Amino acid sequence: MRSTICDMFNLEFPLVAFTHCRDVVVAVSKAGGMGVFGAVNLSPNRLKQELEWIDAHIDGKPYGVDLIVPNKFEGKGERVEASAMAKKIPQTHHDFVNNLLAEYDIEPAAQNGEEGLSSSTFANNLQEEGALRAMEVAFEYPIAIIVNALGVPPQSMKDMAAHHGVKVGALVGSKEHAMAQVSAGVDVVIAAGGEAGGHCGDVSTMVLVPEICRAFENMNVSAPVLAAGGITTGTQMAAAMSMGAAGAWCGSVWLTTSEAETNPVVKEKMLAASSSDTVRSRARTGKHSRQLSSPWTQAWESEGAPEPLPMPLQGMVSEPPLGRIDKLSQSGHEGARRLATYWVGQGVGLMTESLSAGQVVQQFKEDFVSAYEKLAAAVNH
Repeated sequence: MRSTICDMFNLEFPLVAFTHCRDVVVAVSKAGGMGVFGAVNLSPNRLKQELEWIDAHIDGKPYGVDLIVPNKFEGKGERVEASAMAKKIPQTHHDFVNNLLAEYDIEPAAQNGEEGLSSSTFANNLQEEGALRAMEVAFEYPIAIIVNALGVPPQSMKDMAAHHGVKVGALVGSKEHAMAQVSAGVDVVIAAGGEAGGHCGDVSTMVLVPEICRAFENMNVSAPVLAAGGITTGTQMAAAMSMGAAGAWCGSVWLTTSEAETNPVVKEKMLAASSSDTVRSRARTGKHSRQLSSPWTQAWESEGAPEPLPMPLQGMVSEPPLGRIDKLSQSGHEGARRLATYWVGQGVGLMTESLSAGQVVQQFKEDFVSAYEKLAAAVNH
């Protein structure tokens, strides 16, 4: 296929898969796209193990790493120990979580806040110093791209990428953010519409992609744009590329694949869900992210719920109990099964069967060709 993204990374097909599952990274890259491994939750040692495995199984195909180093969050620029960070969490938030857990017959967490320390790797990795350790590991491997979410990549990321000949990507939710990214020297802009799973803005993909592409064209900006947000089919990918995108960045569609790390209980929920069964909320990380609706997400949106805390404090409140819920749900605990949730975009309504990651890529290709043929027929009619 002819595409700036294909030329930049030597791809057969301009489909980029964001995933926390190493098997999906390998499967997508081998199928002609490119897998990008989400690493923000991993310690440097764990990241090394995962990249070692990917590199040994990917047959020299291109792949990347995604980190989150936001421009704004609680404690940015400070050397704050995880225990000190946990003390910033109000008791009202602990009480709210424990009361919610008790309502669904789940033992409340310890009241000393220590459970929140289990999410300290995420908090540490948000800091540039923590991200630097992850980057040092990532650049030991032949990655093709390193991607930053939630803001302009730190200078250290750009410098290390330039030294190793690695492209830098960044997710954006507005035209203004896109222009700031290219001004900062980012190579690839990922335009993530509000339909996206995980962190996202509020402008729809259908509006955001052409808005950014038009602005880039008017300003003679050469950085390619990857369309993201609700894209789970090759037909949608073709539509995005007809609006100026050089390819697609997808995350949610891999969550129901046979290789995915997704909790089977949540995977079952996703396969049965419609596009209206998601919610965009600050209650999981402190920044707006889209996730599968459940009594957990509904409780945080209800009247009387505490205001979500800044990142990373809210994650230290939410992630440990959600981890316990995940484990309990898989053991058959009915309350945990009801509460179980995960990040996913509105495209979940189109995810109706569990396929392998390779089959998903093939389906994207077939759908893309079909959409292209329909457009060509309409033009030639």
